[in-house]
Amino acid sequence: MGCGEGTMGCGCACSSKTLTDEQKKVLEAMEKCAGPCTTKEIAASTGLDAKGVSKDIADLKKLGFVDSPVRCKCGITETGRNALKE
Repeated sequence: MGCGEGTMGCGCACSSKTLTDEQKKVLEAMEKCAGPCTTKEIAASTGLDAKGVSKDIADLKKLGFVDSPVRCKCGITETGRNALKE
C-alpha cells in the first residue's frame, strides 16, 4: 500500500493539501532562492533540522509543490507558489 491508501492512510502530508508550519517555511525559503537549493541551504535559512527539511521536501514533492530539476537540489513549483498565497 502506498501513501493515502487503505483506511488509515500513512499520516504524512501527501493525503492532504494542508501545509504544516514547517512546510510553509521550507517553501518560503525555496521561493527566496535564486535557483534550485540544497536541503542544507534550506535548513540553514529556516533554522529547521536538516532531516525534518528532507522529510518535508519529500512530502511537498508528492503534493507537486516542489520539484528536483538538478540532482540533490530542489525548487518550488508554480503550484507551490500558489499554495503559499492561500
